[in-house]
Amino acid sequence: MDTHAGPLQAQPTRLDQLEQDFAALAPQLPEGPQTQALSVLHGMIQEVWRSGATAAPPVAGGRTLQDIADLHQHAPGMEGDAVSSPLKVGEAAPDFALPDANGNLVRLSDFRGRNVLLVFYPLDWSPGCSRQLDLYQQELDEFRRRNVEVVGVSVDSLYSHGAWAAVRGVTFPLLADFNPKGEVARRYQVWREADGFSERALYLIDAQGVIRYAHVSPKLQHVPDIYELFEALDGLVARKAA
Repeated sequence: MDTHAGPLQAQPTRLDQLEQDFAALAPQLPEGPQTQALSVLHGMIQEVWRSGATAAPPVAGGRTLQDIADLHQHAPGMEGDAVSSPLKVGEAAPDFALPDANGNLVRLSDFRGRNVLLVFYPLDWSPGCSRQLDLYQQELDEFRRRNVEVVGVSVDSLYSHGAWAAVRGVTFPLLADFNPKGEVARRYQVWREADGFSERALYLIDAQGVIRYAHVSPKLQHVPDIYELFEALDGLVARKAA
């Protein structure tokens, strides 16, 4: 499984390269006070480096990037019963074209030859959506091992998607069903007219563009069971191998 450590995982820096250079040169130095002094200096730098790496840099208002990433923990709850029934298994999945966070137009038909998990979720920054997409990010290797591409869809703008993906560490596409608002959610029968956003819903679409699994969470706040989802994915892989 993916060992992704979180949205603000540290990236290799120039210090990593300098550390490697020091490790290569240290054995060549003769023993003596100078060598000991260099070792002490190296240890001091390591301690400063470690303590600095554990704290996210401050942003406006004294908050850190981690504070921004954790905003969903204090956001108002999102609750409610499902009001929609999904499209039926065996139907052709409606094609669409939506922009991703970089403004690139993504079509469902672009994924022909691969299975697609289409994830409709209500809104960026909300509590349940943050947990759900974090979970799929952590299990991304498991999805890809089954030849499944994960694609998120919500009514948020591409700019919201870009900021949210950056602080949450989400690397799979998030598509903006923004204009006309909710058009694709309507095509997939998961639109909540009174709320102005979609149900929490999943569609597993096979390599030929046919719906093989459809699920709408009975409660808006319920994140779908990951093990049930993997069972559906494994069933699709088994049918293909038969």
